[in-house]
Order: sequence, then structure tokens, then C-alpha cells
Amino acid sequence: MSTKHPIISVTGSSGAGTSTVKATFDQIFRREGIKAVSIEGDAFHRYNRADMKAELNKRLAAGDHSFSHFSLDANELGELERVFREYGETGNGKTRYYVHSEEEAKVLGTPSGEFTDWAPFEEGSDILFYEGLHGAVNADGINVAKYADLKVGVVPVINLEWIQKMHRDRDVRGYSTEAITDVILRRMDAYVKCITPQFSQTDINFQRVPVVDTSNPFISRSIPTLDESLVVIRFTNPRGIDFPYLTNMIEGSWMSRANSIVVPGGKMDLAMQLILTPLILRLADNSRRA
Repeated sequence: MSTKHPIISVTGSSGAGTSTVKATFDQIFRREGIKAVSIEGDAFHRYNRADMKAELNKRLAAGDHSFSHFSLDANELGELERVFREYGETGNGKTRYYVHSEEEAKVLGTPSGEFTDWAPFEEGSDILFYEGLHGAVNADGINVAKYADLKVGVVPVINLEWIQKMHRDRDVRGYSTEAITDVILRRMDAYVKCITPQFSQTDINFQRVPVVDTSNPFISRSIPTLDESLVVIRFTNPRGIDFPYLTNMIEGSWMSRANSIVVPGGKMDLAMQLILTPLILRLADNSRRA
């Protein structure tokens, strides 16, 4: 952790909705005049698309059916830890991008399925912002979590997470239902061992819970809307959180435990704005004073 060069880490699995949460952070950064540099978890994958496919086939031939992008050894987490540590110490670092699509390839000038070259961060940033799969890892001698000053988990209940992934991968990436199902099954081991433990390391978790039937996510024709959901917000340390203010400002919200508040799904962005803005401003103010 660093007072002078703070780091915010948003962690969630594929289909959890971390990209939507990132948009809320970006809005806060713009509104409050905070200069943030952003890095994506995909930048720290160990393999490009072709090499990952070859590694998967190799693992399958050896009887390993659990290897996936969720796996710790499928990612350069030592490099991610180094980037966090370096930024906390100096305010500097580097990142790259993984190119997901032909559209991104045209913009970035790198073929789809490949990485761009590593490039240094812009100078003079106030905050480093991470969004991806492994922003709160503390396992196998790697401790990314200890360098982040604010760790946020995005954790929809798993059936909703699968529905969101199914629709995204079908509609945006053109995958078949069968292919997506195979990926979900292959990732379950690492989901349990690598992803879920991180949500015990986070400072705040946002968990969306649908209030419509999602019992068979693989045949769902639509993603439950925010208005068809509740959001459970859990604080690791509720000290300093003004729950009466939040429940007064967010219509329809209530406290379910001493460290948790439940809000209507349609109020999720408002809740995030009210909760995260003062925390971000505190980090930025402490940084500037340091």
C-alpha cells in the first residue's frame, strides 16, 4: 500500500461485470479531476491466443482438465505484483494490451489474439486503476493484494455470472453455447481455488442477486435487468461507513448485517457513486499531501 501513489483494484471473473464497474470509476475520476492510469488483467496473461490453445491441448493430453485463464500459472502474476509494487514506490510502471477482436486490432495496430508491446504509464498520475481476474491474489508466494489501497470485488451470484458470460461470448465474440459451456466447466477448479479466495481479501464486495428465475442459466434468453435484481454490498471494515446516510439516500435500501447494505439493482450506480467517491477523494487527497 502507498499513500503517495495509491492503487485501486477491481476484481471479478469473466462475465462478472467488472467493465461496467470500471465505467463508474472512470466517471468519478473525470468528475473529480483525478488522473488515473488503467491496466487490464488480460495484459498479464502468460500466453497469446494461439499459444494458450496449444498449452490447453498439451494439458488435456496430460490429463489436466482444469487449466484455464483463471489459473494462477496461466498468468504473469509475479509481473503484476511487480507493477503494483513499482507504482506504489515511484508512481511509474508499464503495461500492455491483449487484443480481443478485429475491431480492437484496427485501433491498436496489433493482430487479434496478440499482445501490444509493453509501454510506460503516462507521467503525473494520481491513481493506478486495475480491472481484471487477479487483482486481490494472495497465493503461491504472490501477494498482489497487499499493494492495493482499495480492493473492490464484483461478484454476481454464479448463475447470473454464467448468464452474463453466455450472452457476451455469444453476441460479442461469436462463440457457440457448447463452447462457452466447455469453458465454464474447465474453469471451475480455478474458479474455486484462485478466484473466490480473493473476495475475502477485498475491502468492498458488490454482489448482484437476481429476483427472477435463473435456475437454468444455459437456456436463459435474456440477462436479468438491474431492476430485476438486488445488490448486496459488504464492507470488510464498516467503521466510518455512514449507513444511516446511505439508507436515507438510496430509496428501498436496508441493512442486512452490521457490515452489509442491500440496495435495489437500479440504484447500484448511485450506491457506488455515494460509497466510492469519498474513498477515492481521500486516496487522492492523501496522495497530493504526501
